[in-house]
Amino acid sequence: MSDYLTSGSPGSSELLFLPLGGAGEIGMNLNLYGHDGAWLMVDLGVSFGEDYIPGIEAVMPDPSFIVERRDTLSGLVLTHAHEDHLGAVPHLWPQLQCPVYATGFAASMLRRKLNEFGMEETVPLIEVPLSGRFDVGPFGIELVTLTHSIPEPNALVIRTSAGAVMHTGDWKFDNDPVVGETTDEEALRRAGDEGILAMVCDSTNALLSGSSGSEGALAENLQNVISGLDNRIAVGCFASNVARLQTIAQVAKACDRQIVLVGRSLHRINQIARENGIFHDLPSFVSEEEGSYLPRNKVLYICTGSQGEPRAALARIARGDHRDVKLDKGDAVIFSSRVIPGNELEISRLQNKLLSDGIDVITADDADIHVSGHPARDELAAMYQFIRPEIAIPVHGEMRHMIAHQKIAEACQVPHTVLAPNGSLIRLDATGPEIIDHVPNGRLGIDGHRLVKLDSFPMRERRRLQSAGAIAVTVILKDRGELATEPEVSSFGLIDEDEEENIIFDAIDAAAHAIEHLSKRQRDRDEAIIEAVKREVRQVFRKALGKNPIIHVHLIYI
Repeated sequence: MSDYLTSGSPGSSELLFLPLGGAGEIGMNLNLYGHDGAWLMVDLGVSFGEDYIPGIEAVMPDPSFIVERRDTLSGLVLTHAHEDHLGAVPHLWPQLQCPVYATGFAASMLRRKLNEFGMEETVPLIEVPLSGRFDVGPFGIELVTLTHSIPEPNALVIRTSAGAVMHTGDWKFDNDPVVGETTDEEALRRAGDEGILAMVCDSTNALLSGSSGSEGALAENLQNVISGLDNRIAVGCFASNVARLQTIAQVAKACDRQIVLVGRSLHRINQIARENGIFHDLPSFVSEEEGSYLPRNKVLYICTGSQGEPRAALARIARGDHRDVKLDKGDAVIFSSRVIPGNELEISRLQNKLLSDGIDVITADDADIHVSGHPARDELAAMYQFIRPEIAIPVHGEMRHMIAHQKIAEACQVPHTVLAPNGSLIRLDATGPEIIDHVPNGRLGIDGHRLVKLDSFPMRERRRLQSAGAIAVTVILKDRGELATEPEVSSFGLIDEDEEENIIFDAIDAAAHAIEHLSKRQRDRDEAIIEAVKREVRQVFRKALGKNPIIHVHLIYI
């Protein structure tokens, strides 16, 4: 490993880029830039939990690399207020202990999250103006206003003595974004004219031709759909898609329907948007309880859970678990969101449950009721025409999105392109970028009140429990290693003991047999007894069920 990595100090004449999250996946973004003895972090986000890691509520990048070098971490700059860009801050900041920079809307969002953790007074949160310029260690930062599905998305022009980088964050081109400002094309042109060494850019929609579409044009399509429905309507969307909330609310008003927000995160984003003057032209929304008394044709619910999350509002409504919100046969649910890769199964389950209850389900496959907040191919090409970087580095996408983005950059005559999945340490140089190392990286999960490594032993055990079940064997022994009574065997997630108790009896016999056939010397060692019992009991379940369960053996001496 290079000296500067061993010491934690990038050289004064070099500029490094290191993604630890969000490169090769959509979500949990964490980007590092290294220059002149210091590191700069851009974004620190979370992603959804997944079925294969039961009990994990959200996932985030493992920051161990920079935690080991936190004395050289100059600061964290947030591009915008989406969870996959700032949601990990309350969880990981205690390990980082650095200043955090954000514009007003993102700062408001982060303050509320920090307050939930009792950290609002602890984290040095520095609010910076839109289009502002400021220094973070040896890095000069210029904010460039872009367009996205949330107010105040910013690209960063990161200037150093070794060159400048354009870090786009999430963006699109939209002349009618509904909320927020339109893209500052003049600032983009100016940055390109001044010279950009590398552009680190959003790849989410690189497989889609044309442009992403305008949020402003979506209102008419949604109104056409909603005006044709006679009963209760629930619209599922991302709580953080502030532009979509504005659009839906305006359409509901035009269709003479009252808006009810369902889901804690929606209430939070509504408060933040109103505090920042974004929803100033919308009437107050009615409460969930008030909404339950409205006529079926006069209410519209905006709900969290468009990705099928089991604890979110839509899933609770579908299960009949929500106290105030009920949907009946003939009501409709509109999914005004894209499917994030990996969530297909959960969404399908939710939609099938709704359909089986006689509830109409309308998705973007049925009508034009969603536009993305990320650039399609034509928008990416236009951005490259503005910036004209020497190096293109696709991020914020799965590998298939990043490869498609790379091809667009090459077609735009960018001299160098680099595919850099998480952990790729890149030296940026106009003569040719170089991946000089691969840094250990991983993922952490929120497991109740703690953070755990997803490749840790407990998580591997939990996955095994999910697929293979578990057996507990209690063995009571006399001092000389002889059985005092027959072993006790209990199963978890494997058998119905009332119907398959013969398997338990066989396991008890196997455990006793294992101990009785040990030598005196072996009986003096707990490890030998435990391994023998495990081996024999496992054999019983493997033969009977074809399963290889986790087996725990408890020894008790009397």
